[in-house]
Amino acid sequence: PLDHEAYHRLGWLGSFNDYLQLATANPRIMRTAFQRMCHMIVEEGSEDYLDNKKLITHYPFFDDPHHKGKDAVFGLDIPLMRLVNIFKSAARRYGTERRFILLHGPVGSAKSTICRLLKRGLERYSRRKEGALFSFEWSDLGHEKIAKELFGGSRSYACPMREEPLHLLPEEEREKFLSKLNAKVKEQDHHVHIEGGLCPPCRFIYQELLKMYEGKVDRLLEHVILNRAILSEKDRVGIGTFQPKDEKNQDSTELTGDINYRKIAIYGSDSDPRAFNFDGEFNIANRGMIEFIEVLKLDVAFLYDLLGASQEHLIKPKKFAQIDIDEVIIGHTNEPEYRKLQSNEFMEALRDRTVKIDIPYITKLHEEVRIYFKDFNADRVKNKHIAPHTLEAASLWAVLTRLEEPKKANLTLLQKLKLYNGESVGGMTSDNVRELRKEAHSEGLRGISPRYIQDKISQVLVSDRDRGCINPFMILKDLENGLKHHSLISSEDQRSRFRELISTAREECEERIRREVQQAVVADERHLAELCANYLHHVKAYVQREPVRDTESGKEAEPNERLMRSIEEKIDIPDHRKDDFRREVINYVTAAQEKGKEFDFRSNAKLRKALESKLFEDQRDLIALSGSAASSTLDPQVQASVRQVKERLIEHAGYCEVCASDAIDFIASIFARGSSA
Repeated sequence: PLDHEAYHRLGWLGSFNDYLQLATANPRIMRTAFQRMCHMIVEEGSEDYLDNKKLITHYPFFDDPHHKGKDAVFGLDIPLMRLVNIFKSAARRYGTERRFILLHGPVGSAKSTICRLLKRGLERYSRRKEGALFSFEWSDLGHEKIAKELFGGSRSYACPMREEPLHLLPEEEREKFLSKLNAKVKEQDHHVHIEGGLCPPCRFIYQELLKMYEGKVDRLLEHVILNRAILSEKDRVGIGTFQPKDEKNQDSTELTGDINYRKIAIYGSDSDPRAFNFDGEFNIANRGMIEFIEVLKLDVAFLYDLLGASQEHLIKPKKFAQIDIDEVIIGHTNEPEYRKLQSNEFMEALRDRTVKIDIPYITKLHEEVRIYFKDFNADRVKNKHIAPHTLEAASLWAVLTRLEEPKKANLTLLQKLKLYNGESVGGMTSDNVRELRKEAHSEGLRGISPRYIQDKISQVLVSDRDRGCINPFMILKDLENGLKHHSLISSEDQRSRFRELISTAREECEERIRREVQQAVVADERHLAELCANYLHHVKAYVQREPVRDTESGKEAEPNERLMRSIEEKIDIPDHRKDDFRREVINYVTAAQEKGKEFDFRSNAKLRKALESKLFEDQRDLIALSGSAASSTLDPQVQASVRQVKERLIEHAGYCEVCASDAIDFIASIFARGSSA
């Protein structure tokens, strides 16, 4: 239902004096476009965290919480922090308010999404009390002469650029008013600064009324009606979007407006400002922002308009003097177009006025997964189950294509990916991660786009394969097959490298599935505890140089070296280190007993891993048998054990009946080939 209270609040009307009272009580209503943009983002909160010893600020605004994360941006906290810092600097008038902001990155790296979030944010913010801004229109106050001579027969005339009402104050009065206001404002980025003057038609009306009232400004201002300005891209209020078109069908008037030939008959001249449509994208974006889509594809004549608009905050319509504007100018482009700008010596002035922010592809695996999980989760995909590691496998390959080969000889590309993802690799620290990032020149600016991954996942989901589940290997196969016709792969060498990385992703996925099946097999901790007790029994005897007494026969024998080594080898304990490891285990057990606690193998990660690997190996015959024979021909005890493993995979690891069977069959095939898994 329509909120009548909100409707009336947003439709507020008042006199110029009413506005001055509002401004005195709340100076924020007179903020510049950059101040409003900055506050819009910051007021939704921020979260600081350390990433490889570097303090990063995350802004929840870019999580798109108002639309349930529909346009959420993942893994780009550092570029977004740089963008917000530009807004903060511009809000304090440190110079970046006179720059053209250029988002630079490969296709599909979320440049357009960031602009869309900013535009929607401004629309939403302008409707809130905290983001209120105002403009004005002229009224004839019942004077037919004014309506006929100034407004072309209309009873009112709205400012076409919805400018700041304080432009109506004479310069000397404006400065006095602002100095009083800013004396009350503590924070520098909340200080009010009103620059510029009236647009041509408002200036014309102002001067005509001033003549009529013989210089009495107070009488003139009685004709001004203030109104609340609600920014809207669809209504072309405060938010403009400009994109390249065919050169024959586009000219610079799309940016700065054009003559209204119908009104020439009313006003008598094409140089009368009221006979001009101030509806170019620069005009309508005043007080808000303008987005330039693929800005560097524009003709050079259009780029020249950016020079004055960014540096001087001025635009030049045809046949009129320069007009003041107050808006955030953001464009985005890709790498080839940006290289063209760099090589064009005639565009040096634009390069000098440009602040470039790289928006790369994601290089953290868990952030890449979030992109696909947003689109392909159980709530959205109803007809098919997505097996565990399916999205991770596609994400793994995508991130691998974006990384540069590490210069360290002992570090693989997969290990580098894991380090970036916050995983531990060979004792390397956050310092190593920082070194790796520093030595990479264009990491994240090349590689596979998320769009390609999304397209392939979608194709597999809607394929006619007679299955209720898709798994990682199906996705990787389609990704590999699609490389033959990928339009953005420029060379056969690149295509071959991407295929090799598919193999890397497949091997890593196989290892993850193996670990999960292993966990399901050894999940019965009673068996692990029995194996641990048996191992400790023999280790204690070995360390204390005592024989082992058989509990059933009572006979004594040497500690079972074969049993102990079969466990220790699972965690790569070499033969010459076995004595040290065994003493370490006994010391660990003794320390627990001295504290009055019973030793728990789960408290020692290394020992637990060894026990699990040993128990899994002991169960390999069961798994191999389940994969080589029909379930109906298996011994009932074996069937029950296999069923138990499946149930654990389904209950604890997110598998369904189909992919759980696939996982067990896959491990069985490895055993059948003689692999040690």
